Parts: sequence; structure tokens; C-alpha cells
Amino acid sequence: MSQVTVVGLGPMGSKMAETFLAAGHEVAVWNRTRSKADPLMDRGARRAASAVDGELLVVSQIGYQAMYDSFGDARLDGKVVVNLSSGSPGELREAARRVAERGGTLITGGVMVPPPGIGQPGAYTFYSGPKEVLDRHVPVLETLGEVAYVGADEGLAMMFYQAQLLIFWSSLTSYMHAMAMLRTAGVAPEAFLPFARDLFTQMGGDGPMGYAGHLAGEFTAGSYPGELNSLHMQAVGLGHAVEALAEAGVEITVPTALRRLFERADAEGRGDEGLGTVIQSIMKP
Repeated sequence: MSQVTVVGLGPMGSKMAETFLAAGHEVAVWNRTRSKADPLMDRGARRAASAVDGELLVVSQIGYQAMYDSFGDARLDGKVVVNLSSGSPGELREAARRVAERGGTLITGGVMVPPPGIGQPGAYTFYSGPKEVLDRHVPVLETLGEVAYVGADEGLAMMFYQAQLLIFWSSLTSYMHAMAMLRTAGVAPEAFLPFARDLFTQMGGDGPMGYAGHLAGEFTAGSYPGELNSLHMQAVGLGHAVEALAEAGVEITVPTALRRLFERADAEGRGDEGLGTVIQSIMKP
């Protein structure tokens, strides 16, 4: 049994505390609104005397400023702070410096499941910071899900986290556009679902539609073959898709921005290359 203090008892923090308790760990809890700790006290948690009460502090708050506010001027000598809050990579690096100035060590993290997924099969969290420190606490942290260490740079966990969310948000928003357009023609979402599910699956696979792997290989090589599937052809096709959305009377802000990005890459003289060449325009705004 290990001791862990959970700081921040919103939906994510509360679920983490519950999961630690269910695994048999000794759990202390702290929240700026004290009453949020009461249900966890009933489950066997201890009310922490302060936000820095304990040697392993797992923080789940709205942002890093909330951690500073909660810790106040307290020293952190010998403490390990595992902050699973969201922020920018630069903000996390600055937080590591500030924690170190107080004698502690910061491990940063990005949780890749919503609260109900904590501790469930398939759950994982990106972590970055000093590996030797993280390794000492893996037996506790893996209670929440797989520990995916991505490097010593404290900003990396958030970069991996946000990279995943960019794919998640943009893919699902495109799916929403597709369903909205089809609805105007009387097509039920359930009728389109099998095709959407198949496309999502194939793009992450190894077949001819496995674009995640194809693009990674092209980006590494710096070569974007377009003989069979040129960017110019894709830009024209995307223009038609935007027109179809407009004709259906649905919102087109994001698809229009995507079309402009494709058209810009084409105008920059790379229209005969493959779709992957768009990343060159993304890297040079």
C-alpha cells in the first residue's frame, strides 16, 4: 500500500481518488472547496491538512495557476508533484522550474481518457520529467492507467496530449459536418456510421488507406509522392466538399479554412506532390 495525496476534486480528480482507494492505496484529498472532499472521506480517504500534505502529490485542477494558488508559499522539499492538469508546454516547463526552486520535483502528465475511463482497460497517461523519479511511483500511477513515458522535457507530456486531442477534435468535428450534411438529404446518422467507423479504423491500419502510417513515413523521408494522388487533385476535391456543405446549408468555417490551407500549398508550387506535402505549409505559416 502506498500513500498519495490528490489535489483537486473535480470529476477527474475525484475519480482518481476513488480509483486509488479501490486499489488499496492510502489516499489523502484536498480541494479549495472543502465540501467536495466529503464523499471521498466516506469512502476512506483522509482530509489533507493542506495541498502539500504528503510526499506524492497528484494534482488535477483547471490549470497550473490553480496549483500555484493551492500551494501558496509552501516549501516542497523532497516532494514529487505529478500535475495532470492542462496547459501549454512552455507553462509546464516554467512550472518545473518553480517547483524545483521550492525543493520539489515536477512530473507532468496528460490523461488520455475522460473521468469514467480512469483505471479501466485502455486507459493511459503521457508523462514527462525525470524518469528515475517517475519510475519510483509507477506502481501507484499505473492504478490510473498505463504509464506512457515520453521524455525528460517536462513540456513533452502536454505536447503528446495536445497532439492526440488535435486529431480527436478535428476528426470528430469533420464527422459532425458529414452527419449534418447527410441529414439534410434525409440520411440517418446510423446509416452512415458503418462507413465512418470503417474509415477511422482503416486510417490507423496498415492497408492502402492507412494514412497515419503513410504520412509518418513520408514526413520522416521528406518526400511526398503524388503520381497517383496529387495534392492539386485533393484541393479540387476539397473545394467540391465545401460547396456540398454550403448547398446543404450547414456551417463551413472549418472546412473552408482547410480548403485554404490545401490551396495555399498548391499555390506554393507543390500541387504535383502528394497530400502529405501540406505539412510543409503547416510548418511554415
